[in-house]
Amino acid sequence: MRNRCSIVLLLFLLVSCSHKEQNVENCFYQGSDSYQRKVTLAKEPQRIVSFSPAITEIIFLLNANQKLVGISDFCNYPPETAKITKVGKLLNINVENLLSLHPDLILIGSVISKEDVAKIEQANIPVFSVKQESKIENLCQTIETVGILVNRQNEADSLIDIYRQKIATFKAQKQNSGKKVYYVVGFGQTGDFTAPGNSYIHDIISLAGGDNIGKTLSTWNISREQLLQENPDYIFIREKDKAAFCKTYPYTELDAVKNKRVYAINSGWIDILSPRNFDAIEYIHRVINS
Repeated sequence: MRNRCSIVLLLFLLVSCSHKEQNVENCFYQGSDSYQRKVTLAKEPQRIVSFSPAITEIIFLLNANQKLVGISDFCNYPPETAKITKVGKLLNINVENLLSLHPDLILIGSVISKEDVAKIEQANIPVFSVKQESKIENLCQTIETVGILVNRQNEADSLIDIYRQKIATFKAQKQNSGKKVYYVVGFGQTGDFTAPGNSYIHDIISLAGGDNIGKTLSTWNISREQLLQENPDYIFIREKDKAAFCKTYPYTELDAVKNKRVYAINSGWIDILSPRNFDAIEYIHRVINS
């Protein structure tokens, strides 16, 4: 009798293990996010909340926007995002608002703290942190990751092929014009800020054929002395900041301001790493070669 019980117990354990392995194999997704957390999704997500403007844009490009039930206050492109419920800002996330949408996946950039991630996960909602890339070429990795998570791999592969071809074309035709380009990230009493050489904005300027005056910087700060010494040929700035910049001393001493070569650029094209960066490259290239 004892032997028979042992055999039954053994068979039960084997069957249980088999079911567990089968569940793992049959789950929709298993992998690590940018925080090196193991994330498992039992089923394909159908109700997604995105806290990243770039991820939201990509989901629309992948024709998976019908899965979006919530987005952050900063997700404002494409215009159709106006119809999607806003769930707040990146900091001090309101978990109650999230729960009311009954999401089965929350996508975030790695700018959201691990503490906030843990707070969300306490509500048993899967959270996946997509790595915030810093180079244009790595945008393809973000698209690939999002494509897998929203089950749009074929669409993601098609987009990746297009963008890799664009990058290759820009590189093939890239000739440094020698024209100094300055992108104004910030200016005024709080200091002057521009794109350093290790940023994707530097990639945008370089692929457009410009000479980024911030290329030797390792941080986003640029001294007023260096700015005046570099004396850029072309300045690109957010449209809402252009008028104030052009009227403020000592920026009025820059040749680009004197020669009316200060150009407003759509902040959505350049302020986040997203597919719209290619619009920025084409625009800057057109301006400095006109």
